[in-house]
Amino acid sequence: MSRIGVQPVSIPDGVTVTIGQGSVTAKGPKGENALSIPESISVEQGESGICVSRLDEEKTVRALHGTIRSLLANLVEGVSKGFERHLLIEGVGYRAALQGKELVLSLGFSHPIHYQIPDGIEVKVDGQTAVGVTGIDKQQVGLVAARIRAFSPVEPYKGKGVRYRDEQVRRKVGKAVA
Repeated sequence: MSRIGVQPVSIPDGVTVTIGQGSVTAKGPKGENALSIPESISVEQGESGICVSRLDEEKTVRALHGTIRSLLANLVEGVSKGFERHLLIEGVGYRAALQGKELVLSLGFSHPIHYQIPDGIEVKVDGQTAVGVTGIDKQQVGLVAARIRAFSPVEPYKGKGVRYRDEQVRRKVGKAVA
């Protein structure tokens, strides 16, 4: 039995959840989002919240049970509070700027990097070296932050590059002069 899947998803005030045929839609103060549900998983709305159950005991269905419950919890949290990831840019001449729906990054290359911000995601640049990514879809927020970080991951010798705010970078000792 799934330890996560059996727990009900609580619905906070201000959020309405609509369970349809094969999908669940949540609407809250931050926006509206939907999740498609496989046929082998059943979703009902009870007194304590949304309950997820499986219709058979196949291995793939058992694996999906907890996953769907976690995705539903993220769906409800996203439309009520939203998700955010913070990135820091370190290095001489490394900076970020917003130009409309485009993030322009100067990361030590011969050319600036232009990244189109997808719909549903909001990016804020604070002081040219701090980038905040916010949105209602946890997967999309994480994906955008990972793509921005992938342009120039932190190197271990000088610590230059793009990193998450809470990421610890293990520094290496350079070559010793004999």
